[in-house]
Amino acid sequence: MPSIAPGHRALRKGRDTRPNGLYLLTTTTHGRRPMFAQWHCARAAAASLAQPESWPGAELLCWVLMPDHWHGLVRLQDSGALGVAMRHAKGRSARAVNLARERSGPVWSRAFHDHALRADEDILRCARYVIANPLRAGLVERIGDYPYWDAVWLEHAAIP
Repeated sequence: MPSIAPGHRALRKGRDTRPNGLYLLTTTTHGRRPMFAQWHCARAAAASLAQPESWPGAELLCWVLMPDHWHGLVRLQDSGALGVAMRHAKGRSARAVNLARERSGPVWSRAFHDHALRADEDILRCARYVIANPLRAGLVERIGDYPYWDAVWLEHAAIP
C-alpha cells in the first residue's frame, strides 16, 4: 500500500472539486501565529473574507475567524474551483491584513484542509460547528459576544 507523503502536498491528495459542492474549509495563519488576536488584523481579515468578491466561483455560507485560523462553509458554483476560490480569498485577505499592520509578509499557511459534505450531512449542523468555535475555545461565553463570524442564515433565522 503506498504511503501518503507528509506535508502540504498530502492535503491536496484526493481533493475533488464538485460543481455545487459544499465544503467545510480550514486554514491556519503562517506558523500558527495568533495574528488575529490583534483587533486591527482580525477586522481587516474578516472584512475582506466576508466580501463576495473574495470568493470567485463560490458562495461563503458561514465563517469564523479565530486568533490563528479560519473556518468556513462554502458552496461552489457551476464553474467554481475550490483551490482557486481559497487562493483568491487568502490573497485578498492577506493584502488587507498587511495593509492594516503596515508591513508585508505571509499571513496564511500555504495549504488548507477541506471536507466535502455528503448529501446526508446536515448543513446547519456543520454551520453551528463552525460558528461555535469561539465558545469551544473559551474566547466568549455567548457567540453573540464574538465579533468575527457571520452566516447567511442570520437574515432568516438565528443560529443558536
